[in-house]
This record gives sequence, structure tokens and C-alpha cells, in this order.
Amino acid sequence: MNIVFFGSSIFSVPILEGIAMYNPYVVTKRPKPKGRGYSMEDNEVKKAALRLGLKYLEIDSFKEEAAGSLKNTTIDLFVVASFGLIFPKWALELPKLGPINVHPSLLPKYRGPSPIQSAILNGEKKTGITIMRITEKVDSGNILYQEEVVIDEEDNGETLADKISRRAASIVKDMIDKIEKEGLPEGKAQNEEEATYTPIITKEMGRIDWDSNANEILRKIRAFIPWPTAYTYLDGHQLKIYGATVIGQQPQGDYPPGLIFGKGREGFYVSTKDGALLVKEIQVENKKRMGAADFANGYRGLVGKILG
Repeated sequence: MNIVFFGSSIFSVPILEGIAMYNPYVVTKRPKPKGRGYSMEDNEVKKAALRLGLKYLEIDSFKEEAAGSLKNTTIDLFVVASFGLIFPKWALELPKLGPINVHPSLLPKYRGPSPIQSAILNGEKKTGITIMRITEKVDSGNILYQEEVVIDEEDNGETLADKISRRAASIVKDMIDKIEKEGLPEGKAQNEEEATYTPIITKEMGRIDWDSNANEILRKIRAFIPWPTAYTYLDGHQLKIYGATVIGQQPQGDYPPGLIFGKGREGFYVSTKDGALLVKEIQVENKKRMGAADFANGYRGLVGKILG
């Protein structure tokens, strides 16, 4: 079977690896310049394609000539996982059997670009995997397969994405084997009345408002790993937070939100609207990630400062 795989993020990689035996043609988004030197770094899907010895194509848009070259290729099936571009009608009509997509939620809930982060931010106890047909309307195609995935209390955006993608890799492999024998089923239509949508995540969304509930702040910290990472400011410098725990009510006294009111063996304590957080892992602007306890011990006058 002639398969074209579309993916552009680390989430895509286990799924690509799971179907590598089909020798899929890989399409991924062209990298953008990064850093002060505007260097170009291959994305994780291209790196995987090179490692697996698969042919690949990089595009920025379906309007460019390179994307149009797909019209000259015999294609049975599209497999899409976190690609990042909307498919035009002409592209969706190319595969003989059809195009399928891997989406990390239980559709129609959490359509859009940030289903994993949104599930954690909203305090969900479970999410899931949906394999669906692709249509011109984002994440609205017929459902071919769904499976629940538990969100553990320790899960963050990175670990949950990895859990989902690795399980999805096995599901997609089995589905392709079945499609090869029986064809692509029509699937079940989604209930549009139950559809919810997720936003594009921006860097600004990571800033912590300490005048929020402690559990809300903790969910933000978990959801925004690895990007954009929840952050605050200390003495004018950005402070990213990678790990924390809710400890409940802070000691009696006048503790404004964001006050660092103590430190201990695991880190330092920050007051919130309704309780406090024990911050365990941080990264100071232009520094490496480190344990919050080591940071607190080396930062003179930390206790008593207010984060903002």
C-alpha cells in the first residue's frame, strides 16, 4: 500500500516509526529560522525520516509547487498526525482509500490545535485517541476508532503527549493492516452539538497569575510543558517553573498572592489566592533548569520577595 505520512512534531514520531515498515513517503513542515543566528534546525519528523531511510518532502503551504508534486504520485492512504496545515480539497481527494488523522482527544470534545494542554488545564481525569476521516472542516470527520487514555496526576503536556502517541502508533498500525484487507470504513458521524474547541497556545498564556487558585496554577504548569512553559518574574528576570505541588493553606498571616514565604529541602513556597505551591524545579532566564531548593539556597533574600 502506498502511504503518505504527514507530521511535523515530536508527537508524530512514534506514529511514523510504527508504520515505517510500509515505507511511507513523509511530508513535513519546513523549519523556521531560530535563535539569534537564525539557524535552520530539522524538525523531529524529518530527523526520524532520515534515520528510518524514508523519502521526505518539506513544505510551508499546499499552494507551493513542491506540494503540487503529490498529484503525480500514486497514493492509497494519507496518515496524518500533528501536521500543522489545513488540507485543501484537492489534496484530500488524492488518496484512493482516503485520508485519516490521529487526534489526541475524544472528539468531538477538544477539537483544534491544543487538545492535550486544554484537557490538563481543565482538570480532566481522562482524554483519548480518535482516528477519523479528514474533511475540509477541522477535526469534524467521521470517527473510525476511539480509545480512552487516563490523565495521571503527574502527567504534564509532554508525558501525556508521549503516552498518547505511543499508544496511537499501535492502533494506526493495526488499522492500516485492516484497511489493506477490507478498505477504509465510513465511520460514525460526530455530534456537532457536543463539539468544543481549543485555542492556539501563545507564549503569553504561560504567565502565571498568582491571584488564582493553587490548583489552577499547578494545572497551567503541567499543561505548558514543554512549551511555552509557565513563567513568572523575580526581580525583573523571567523564572520558568517546571515542577510544583499544591500544599494547601499557607500559614496564618498577611500573605499577598505571589509572596515567597519560605523555603525547604524540596524548594520554596509561594502564596496563591486560596493556598500555596511548593515550587520544585525552575529555570532562571538564560540559565539551565535546576532544583528550586538549590536556587533558593543560593539566592540571597529570596524569602519575602513577590513574584509577578
